[in-house]
Amino acid sequence: MTASISIKASGGLVVELIEAINANRAWLSEIDGAIGDGDHGINMSKGFTAAGEKLGDPLPSLPDALNTLSDTLIEDLGGSMGPLYGYLFSSMADELDGPDELDAAVFARMMHAAFEGVKEIGSAEVGDKTLLDALFPAAQAFDEALKEGKSFDECLDIMSDAAGKGRDATKDMVAKVGRASRLGERSRGVLDAGATSCCLILQTLAKGIKQRMQA
Repeated sequence: MTASISIKASGGLVVELIEAINANRAWLSEIDGAIGDGDHGINMSKGFTAAGEKLGDPLPSLPDALNTLSDTLIEDLGGSMGPLYGYLFSSMADELDGPDELDAAVFARMMHAAFEGVKEIGSAEVGDKTLLDALFPAAQAFDEALKEGKSFDECLDIMSDAAGKGRDATKDMVAKVGRASRLGERSRGVLDAGATSCCLILQTLAKGIKQRMQA
């Protein structure tokens, strides 16, 4: 197994993100419907699908594909999620400007940039029952695994697990921002839709990178 993948040849990772969001459209909306508008999966699917139509053939490089996804989500998704995910993906793309290979160190920078980008554009903190509650523990776990000398694929597995635990932890949180915050304690007991879609995105990225390293 190689310890990196080609950045130029990995635009297909974004196609896999689009497919994952579309496959989970109904589930994401069902989760959102418990304490929100019930349209998270629908809106995400529309935005990601629109981005996919702009990618073209042959596929662009990974940073170009991420920027296309970012621009489309900011322009077309609307609400709070468009800018949040738009900045998440553009922040990741910025870290790919320069290197030819995506390795563990580059991915760690992508994760930190994604967290900082979302935190900068949003008003939430970790623990407020948002996508940050999946993104932050995932970034932290990847960073810690890398510092311990774990391989890239091991770091990705650890990150995926942490993202899932972060998503699941939102079930016991009270929403502090957004529409769900109006419910107060009644928002407890339900997963956050944003954390759920963020976990799905991170786990899909991890799976796609690992598959490419094994090829």
